[in-house]
Order: sequence, then C-alpha cells, then structure tokens
Amino acid sequence: MTTGVADPARAVDLRAPDGRLGAVFFPGVGMVGWSLCDRDEDVVAHPVSLDEYAATGEPTAIALLHPWANRLATPEYEFAGRRVRLDLSAPNVHTDANGLPIHGLVGGSPHWRVLERHHSRLRARLDLGARPEVMAGFPFPHSLVMTAVLERQRLEIATELIPTGSVPVPVAFGFHPYLWLPGLPRERWSVELGVTSRMVLDERRLPTGVSEPVEIPPAPLGDRVFDDAFDGLADPPEFAIAGAGRRVRLRFLEGYRFAQVYTPPGADFISFEPMTAPINPFASDRTPVVEPHARYTARFEIGVA
Repeated sequence: MTTGVADPARAVDLRAPDGRLGAVFFPGVGMVGWSLCDRDEDVVAHPVSLDEYAATGEPTAIALLHPWANRLATPEYEFAGRRVRLDLSAPNVHTDANGLPIHGLVGGSPHWRVLERHHSRLRARLDLGARPEVMAGFPFPHSLVMTAVLERQRLEIATELIPTGSVPVPVAFGFHPYLWLPGLPRERWSVELGVTSRMVLDERRLPTGVSEPVEIPPAPLGDRVFDDAFDGLADPPEFAIAGAGRRVRLRFLEGYRFAQVYTPPGADFISFEPMTAPINPFASDRTPVVEPHARYTARFEIGVA
C-alpha cells in the first residue's frame, strides 16, 4: 500500500483481519488518518498534502479539529468563568476568509505519543495540558486519547477527552473526513444524508439560532454544493456516497450530535463531518461539558461495501 507522501517511515499501517481493508495513520502529524484502501483503492481524498497539513493545519484526509470544530464568531470567548482572547498571529491559530478562528489549535500536531500498536489497532495520546501553545487559546487542561481499529469492511475512530485539571472542559471537537469514489466522476456519486434539521447560517457561516426541518433524499451529487450544518440527525445517523458497485458510508456511533457536510464546486471529494457541538460552540448551551475525574467518548466509523 502506498501513502502518497515523501516519508513513509512516519506511517503506521493497519490491516483488517480479512486483509481487504488497509489504513495508514501518521501519529506524528496530528494523528491524521491518511488513507483507507479497499483492495488498494483509497477512498480517502487529500485536498492538501501531508507536508502542507503539518505546516499549516489545513485539514486533509481524516483530520481532527480540536478544541473546536468549524469556526468561532470572534477571537474572544468566555466559558466557565474563563475569558480568552486568541492571538490570531500564533502559528497554531487559523482563520477563515472572514478572519474568524477556524479548525481549532492542534492541526498537524507532532506531539501525539503512541500507546498501543497492533496489526489492526492504533492508540495514541495527546496531552494538551502540557502544550503552552494550546493552553494559551484553550485554558482547560485535558488530554485526548484516539483509538483507530480496522475491522472487516470498517474503520472505527474513537476519541476520549479526559480532564487533567480541576476545571470542567467544554467538548467541541470534530473530524474532517474527506471521502471520494476513486475512478468515478462526482456527477455519478449518489449522496445519502441522514439528517432531519438544518441550522440556518448567516453570511459568515455562523448559526442564526434558527433551525429548519429538512428531508434530503438520495440523489446524484452532480453540480450540487454543500456547506451546511445539521443539528437534527436520522436514526442511525449515516452519510454515504455510492456508485459503480461501491458504497462508502460514515456513521456516528456515540457522542456526535451535529454534522457539517462540505463539498465546494467541482471538488472531487465530499466531507461528512462529525461534531460534538455546534458551530461557535463556546456561545452555545448545547455544547457538552465534561467534569474533572470523568471523560467524554465519541466514536464514528467509515465503512466500505
């Protein structure tokens, strides 16, 4: 299996017990899931290279967004009595076209440490309380433990947030999994969205506080575009693309209550993004909070059939 990057020595290869699926992760580059190969055809897309992700934090492949997914309304926020002003010039702070902080503070982090590595399983830890560049923008000490398990026809990714201090920690992480159907133009991808309500966004892609019911039947992607936030999920919450005898699905298993679906015009990918909290999470009463001596677990899976 190839990784498509210059330094495969940093890669951790996983293989499902039946040998059909293989995956590559880079613990030293944000614990990013770089590929998921079905009989050597990769269903994970790469909008930017691994080196660019490491340098800029611009999401690609299956990337973690933490300590918030999506964007904040301003560089200042307050949570649990702590007021924070982000330094927009800091290397790990990223902004969108409107200057809003986006995608969190740990994209491409080299500080993950592998705890467990087996033929089909990888487990790694990131101690955020020990990282001053993270604590400056998110002063809630905690660690993350991510576990990737490759089984027959599915990859499961579990993320645990564990407070390491004496204060509660808001839980607002998510993932940006870019998926595609190799060898098939997007016009022939059938898209399935397991959603029931959509958040109305303003011109800056921030929630207005209004939601609207939606029913989106399976249909070809064609020239449709998505940059939509959903706060109502079907049961089970499942998203998929299918075509030419292959179906790639992403299902929320635990802990994710919100979703973003993203594909810009002409892109050869679509992203079904699991999120524990809504956009602009630190201003929302729907953001989970984990108390000291507890932990928050969220899981999703990508299946190929």
